Amino acid sequence: MKYFDYDAYIKQLEELVSIDSGSFDPEGVDKVAEAMARKYEELGLTVTKKRFDERAGYCLEVRNYPEEESIDILMVGHMDTVFPKGTVAKRPFTMDEKKAYGPGVDDMKSGLLNMYYVVKELVKENTKLHLCLALNCDEEISSRYSNPWISELARHAKCGLVFEPARKNGAIVSDRKGLARYVIDFKGIYAHAGVNPQDGASAIHEMAEWITRLVPLNDYEHGTSLNVGIVKGGMGANTLAENAQCEVDIRFTNIEACHKIEAAFENLRTNPIIKGVTATVTRVGFRPPMASTEHSRSMLEIMRQEGEKCGVDVKWVTTGGGSDGNFMAFEGCSVMDAVGPVGDGAHGDKEFIWLETIKPRTEMVYRTLVKLEEKGYFA
Repeated sequence: MKYFDYDAYIKQLEELVSIDSGSFDPEGVDKVAEAMARKYEELGLTVTKKRFDERAGYCLEVRNYPEEESIDILMVGHMDTVFPKGTVAKRPFTMDEKKAYGPGVDDMKSGLLNMYYVVKELVKENTKLHLCLALNCDEEISSRYSNPWISELARHAKCGLVFEPARKNGAIVSDRKGLARYVIDFKGIYAHAGVNPQDGASAIHEMAEWITRLVPLNDYEHGTSLNVGIVKGGMGANTLAENAQCEVDIRFTNIEACHKIEAAFENLRTNPIIKGVTATVTRVGFRPPMASTEHSRSMLEIMRQEGEKCGVDVKWVTTGGGSDGNFMAFEGCSVMDAVGPVGDGAHGDKEFIWLETIKPRTEMVYRTLVKLEEKGYFA
């Protein structure tokens, strides 16, 4: 690559990692957005800032042909991390000979820079491809504010790239399960457990009945899982609980499985087991499944071939974790996901990337896009 500068990349990576930008820290996310916006504006691209909710930071939409609705390549990455404000001060960016460490270095501030250097190479080589970049502010909370925007862009895109980090073995993601998260609130009737229990209705007892009926909906053979991960309620063993709450996470390979579980929620809600208890189900996160297609698999094969030329052994896998690629694929966009650098420990205090994977994987993506254009994928 003519325009890749490793030393500049490392300096820019340190600058990005040194900004606290948790999903619930809009000021921090805005600082990352400003830094990335400057880079793309210096390339002569059109940058549009979008704020979809005051509780979240800016999103950036970057285009080289802003007057055109059609998109040849939609590149997506996120600027938020899972870490609260103050994490950088406790655990700043560091490096050794092989790795770079710090909050968000793997997930996914290095991916943001890989995307930038791919685009820089394309722009400097005067590409005629219609590029659109979507840098979002809330991926770590299921893109709750930005997903309609990403979905709309994907409807007009022929190819999608998600610069999430590669799996720790370097694999690219071809398929992702869908996921949905729910908060279920139960409202019962308070009573003293010893004096007048017959006058009460326990929200906890109703919640327990729900759990025993929901757990059998797990169907691992067909890729469906349901987990009740948090439960809380009550104020003492001698009272019938007036309030209770649980949080449920489901994963699925087809949308019908999600609909089946939601139908079970509705049946339980409208037919309470404990008379006098009501329940409210709130979906707080959702991503549809990302299923590969013949078209996306053919693109992955080209990436495998181009990766070999860069010294990258490309494999692809299916995972239960979600990304913005889920929304893109659901709209018919052919997606190659997790094309960022290789690292491990995301969301933890030992998060890192392998430095030796930065340039080869950036070059791999660039060469893949050039080859796809040569083969007429964007015609």
